[in-house]
Amino acid sequence: MRVSDHLVASYLRHPTHGPLPAILLALTVTTGVVDAVSILGLGRVFVANMTGNVVFIGFALAGAPGFSLWGSVVALAAFLGGAMLGGRAVARWGGHRGRLIRDAVAVMVVVSIGALVAAPWVSVFAVSLVVLALLAVGLGVQNAVVRFLAVPDLTTTVLTMTLTGIGADLRKRDVATVVRRMSAVVAMLVGAAVGASLVLSAGLTAGLTTVLVLSVLTLVPAVVGARSTAVWTCSSRAG
Repeated sequence: MRVSDHLVASYLRHPTHGPLPAILLALTVTTGVVDAVSILGLGRVFVANMTGNVVFIGFALAGAPGFSLWGSVVALAAFLGGAMLGGRAVARWGGHRGRLIRDAVAVMVVVSIGALVAAPWVSVFAVSLVVLALLAVGLGVQNAVVRFLAVPDLTTTVLTMTLTGIGADLRKRDVATVVRRMSAVVAMLVGAAVGASLVLSAGLTAGLTTVLVLSVLTLVPAVVGARSTAVWTCSSRAG
């Protein structure tokens, strides 16, 4: 088997994780778009990267101009709420990894629809907070589920440890691992660039529409995976 064929198979038919790497890579692209939408279209607020959001709250408390204290606080609280929901889902349905990721992506589809419906009135501050909260809940659920799935280097939102691994383990010359880590970085970069371009050129609604489209496209393989009975779907960590 050629190296390229092996790499593709490691995303679509991984012996331990099945199609989860490909699904999580798609979610990473979507996350880049979501954060571009929230930062550029909803007042410098993260809804996926809570490390950045905590820093933004610190900036706002210090009086730095252009940062929304209420927006960041609402996003943080909603993210925590979503993570709690995701944790409950893991405890109850974590025995089948395919169904778990399907449900997480389905939540993202639902909150994206809600955000898109509210988008025309986002100039009203209270409505912008609702949009932030909806997206943050979806990302909170997603993070809790992805954390449980534990696919190496594919957290879908945080790249710090992924980048650390690239530098620290480069001497090992493990091509497959380097490619997996770099693909996560590139996926986030592409999502952020696409999201920023759409928001800056066509507005918030275009960005949210893209989030919804990407989420629906990701839901398709997730639904297929939820019907699988292969070994990768089983988890001993449930409960």
